[in-house]
Amino acid sequence: MTAETVPAAKEAPQPRKSSWKRTALIGLSRYGTIIGLLLMVLFFSINAPGVFLSRANFLNILSQASLTAIIASGLTYTLVVGEFDLSIGYVASFVGLIVTGLMAYEGFPIWLSIVCALALGSGIGVLNGLLVTKVRINAVISTLGIGTMLTGIGFTYSAFPIATGIPRAFTGISLGRIVFGLPNPVIIMVVMLLALWTVLNKTDIGQKMQAVGSNMEAARLSGIRVDRIKIFAFATAGFCAALTGTLLSSLLGSGTLAAADGYLLDAFAAVFLGSATLREGEFHITGTLVGVLILAVGFNGLSIFGAPTHFQPIFKGGILVLAVGMSALARRYAASA
Repeated sequence: MTAETVPAAKEAPQPRKSSWKRTALIGLSRYGTIIGLLLMVLFFSINAPGVFLSRANFLNILSQASLTAIIASGLTYTLVVGEFDLSIGYVASFVGLIVTGLMAYEGFPIWLSIVCALALGSGIGVLNGLLVTKVRINAVISTLGIGTMLTGIGFTYSAFPIATGIPRAFTGISLGRIVFGLPNPVIIMVVMLLALWTVLNKTDIGQKMQAVGSNMEAARLSGIRVDRIKIFAFATAGFCAALTGTLLSSLLGSGTLAAADGYLLDAFAAVFLGSATLREGEFHITGTLVGVLILAVGFNGLSIFGAPTHFQPIFKGGILVLAVGMSALARRYAASA
């Protein structure tokens, strides 16, 4: 047999790249934000142990995180179903103005004013859902338009902050400490997060929400009423925004137009930070809580070290880009490793 007729030897299979590298990258993509949070806590604990590690400061961090966590958890629902809600900050501000106006101007009792405020927020959420699902307006356009309209309506209702005629018991809602010495907003935050987590992960409607967000057409073909699911998500976001606005007005002791507008960016930053936590690019309540804590700990640490207030938006935007960017890169390299 000549050399020309000898069969060519098969190429030896290339050795697979080390599995430890792939494991490390996957771990970074899933736990990078948690690691970042722990490193922040460690850094502030070492450099300001007497202040940062105190019980009072710990409660302060939780109090700062509570309202953001509530409004961000509602936003999480709309993102789970694949939609955006840019009205949540406006809804919180508007409802905060209305709830105080109902008490100061209309003479409503506290409980009725709060019920009306929460119903109003839920109704605005339903309206957003109807515009998106039935009228087929893009969610970004419709929710931004509704939010802008609320600003004008609120200004028409009261061009000035409502600070008189508000019962002292209303301010006690946010300033009181009923359970274990914890601020009431923290207790409300825990209850809301547990409820929303349970609905999203342990109920039929929660499974349908995740199915709609994963593949809307497949969900529709499987018999899921996609429009109803999306409307429910928007209504939940509206309810959480209304609750945030009510608690903020209670904390401030007044109803002020645009007081809660800043929560919009905070909520989005927290939710997208959370999407880089534990799961690869999925929105979920646990991740949202981690994102909120990252922001709260960062803001608290900056305050302790006397950083100017304009550092807060720089930190907020920078940590969002860094965390999500590192997570995306880690997933990409893990997939190719």
